Amino acid sequence: MDPPPAPGFRSSYSLRPLFDRTMSAFPQRIVCLTEEPTEVLYALGEQARIVGISGFTVRPPRARQDKPRVSAFTSAKLDRILALQPDLAIGFSDMQADIAQALIKAGVEVWISNHRSVEGILGYVQRLGALVGAAAQTEAYVAQLRARVEAVRTAAAALPRRPKVYFEEWDDPQISAIRWVSELVAIAGGDDIFPERAAASLGRDRIVADPLEVVRAAPDLIIGSWCGKKFRPEKVVARPGWAEVPAVRDGELHEIKSPLILQPGPAALTDGLAALQAIVQGWALRSAARR
Repeated sequence: MDPPPAPGFRSSYSLRPLFDRTMSAFPQRIVCLTEEPTEVLYALGEQARIVGISGFTVRPPRARQDKPRVSAFTSAKLDRILALQPDLAIGFSDMQADIAQALIKAGVEVWISNHRSVEGILGYVQRLGALVGAAAQTEAYVAQLRARVEAVRTAAAALPRRPKVYFEEWDDPQISAIRWVSELVAIAGGDDIFPERAAASLGRDRIVADPLEVVRAAPDLIIGSWCGKKFRPEKVVARPGWAEVPAVRDGELHEIKSPLILQPGPAALTDGLAALQAIVQGWALRSAARR
């Protein structure tokens, strides 16, 4: 028997196919429109469900060999995605709203997450695991991620001094750290010089319009992660007035590759956080030696 129609609802077709499709199983054919769901599903051993990935995917490396690349970040190959017959597409942020709308209009179920914090990343992993029916292994994985974060936080508490950190996501215009990066800087033992900007989800709201703000904040460390291109410390050093910044004076300019830190997934909590920790601890040793 078909489910009864809602009051006032009229239909010339049976609802049985719709109800069977949405209630019978967890998604089996998933398109990952960004990098983090791919990394999570591989970590959970659920990679067989993935039928398409983002062209920016680098973690794990084998995903690029295993899966077809069908999207960028703000654009996607809709025909190729639909040809894969996905029963779920997973993306991130309002910047993928147009892709999501097109897929929804084509009949694809879409989940767009919009988390921006360390706790948000952990919650995202839990929700994704639940979506594919892998709750048990997800709980273990999240516990492992959380333990790594707390171990770094504990180690940072032993530092004799916390460096002031300017983290730059982009150089023209200069854009400072997003919230999860700012939080990871703190966990690693540093203090973001622009914590109030980090609360803004959009890059345009984190633009450092006056570069001399950085000079006045006098960061001990400058960390660059220019999304999609190589960090050029010589360009930073050459900015007018920046010669007097402690990080510039002491040669404390460092790069973290954007796939490690600028995607709100496991990479940021593992290799990204480890890179931050190494930079902060290295600074602490060198700073002590300079005194």
